[in-house]
Amino acid sequence: MPSTSVSIKCPGGHELAARLDEPEGEPLAFAVFAHCFTCSKETVAAARVSRGLAKRGIGVLRLDFTGLGDSGGEFAESTFSGNLDDLRAACTWLAENRSAPGVLIGHSLGGAAVLAVAGGGGEACSGLRAVATIGAPADPEHVTHVFDAGLDEIRREGSAGVSVGGRPFRVGAALVDDLARQDPQKAIANLGKALMVFHSPVDTIVGIDNARAIYEWAKHPKSFVSLGQADHLLTKPADAEMVSGILSVWAARVLAR
Repeated sequence: MPSTSVSIKCPGGHELAARLDEPEGEPLAFAVFAHCFTCSKETVAAARVSRGLAKRGIGVLRLDFTGLGDSGGEFAESTFSGNLDDLRAACTWLAENRSAPGVLIGHSLGGAAVLAVAGGGGEACSGLRAVATIGAPADPEHVTHVFDAGLDEIRREGSAGVSVGGRPFRVGAALVDDLARQDPQKAIANLGKALMVFHSPVDTIVGIDNARAIYEWAKHPKSFVSLGQADHLLTKPADAEMVSGILSVWAARVLAR
């Protein structure tokens, strides 16, 4: 499938790196994919699901959030709300350069981000019809458990170096404070879009109870798909293929209504 690197101007003034995976023929629709915490657009889940959707007729723009991957800005100064601004900028870029996205897809913390963006309304989301989450936490503050050992230092010093997935990152107090201010239940209740929740019952990073909460907070139309024995990062190609296959059929049905 054709894949193009693009650059998006974000509200913070720096450039966001993104990749657009497009079908070979006329696209059925376009989507935006939000990656997991401290990940990038090139992680296996983001790349495989996006390419799988493109193979099935849905173009996908996957971006690197501020300070991650090839995007500009400093991760230590980033916030969850800033991630939402990045997503809105990606939606605007798609609307101006291809077609307004009809679907938002988010993996892990990216799932919490797409729920917040879609539930918050705004012009960038005016064309959205569907939202899909993959292994997402119900509350974005859940991510703080990943760097729990450094929380005291973050609050005391304003930032701290932490290890996430064996890689070093500097996390700022602004991110921790911003995560605590979110109201995910309200955003999900106000979603106003068709929702698909993908989650593995054996996910050891974000437990299955998170999927239950998201599903219970959301109004219909909503659907849940168990990912069986899949791990959190969808490292097995068959798991990403399953997600893209089911998601493409579901999205096409929702967008055709």
